Amino acid sequence: MTSVERAGDPHVSPRWHVRPMRLVDLPDITPIESRIFAAPWTHGNFADSLAAGYDGWVFSDPASARSILGYALLMWTPDEVHLLNLSVNDQVQGLGLGAQFMQWIINNLTYRGAGAILLEVRPSNMAALRLYERMGFHRIGLRRGYYPPQDGVREDAIVMVRRLEASEAPTR
Repeated sequence: MTSVERAGDPHVSPRWHVRPMRLVDLPDITPIESRIFAAPWTHGNFADSLAAGYDGWVFSDPASARSILGYALLMWTPDEVHLLNLSVNDQVQGLGLGAQFMQWIINNLTYRGAGAILLEVRPSNMAALRLYERMGFHRIGLRRGYYPPQDGVREDAIVMVRRLEASEAPTR
């Protein structure tokens, strides 16, 4: 289990842990997903991704294994890793956890030899766009009508990529 300091009071050093996502986590993850997204992933979407061998990660509060702070799903391809889902529990948004989780993902993928991370993000999700740009992602394209309708209108996806350099890899 890996732990990393999380954002908050500089005099207090709370921590979060990361571990592989398991099917038993899905009853705790899917309600979070439903609260934070208008078109949430379903239990079946998560289960199918895990069955397909995708990387699933749960970021949790060490005081309670069931206290999920966030989660991520990633699919490895021959040329890159596709970030399918990175979510922060709505109860802890605004604490800088998204950036911390993203940095952990970047470090983990770099250590494991990935060459790049690809993702899609809604143009309306300004917080995510700013985060990804701060984390070194660059816009490389647009997928028209990619996201399911909200208010009857499908939304495009901005495609972003971040190259990973072996020199960035953390040592263990």
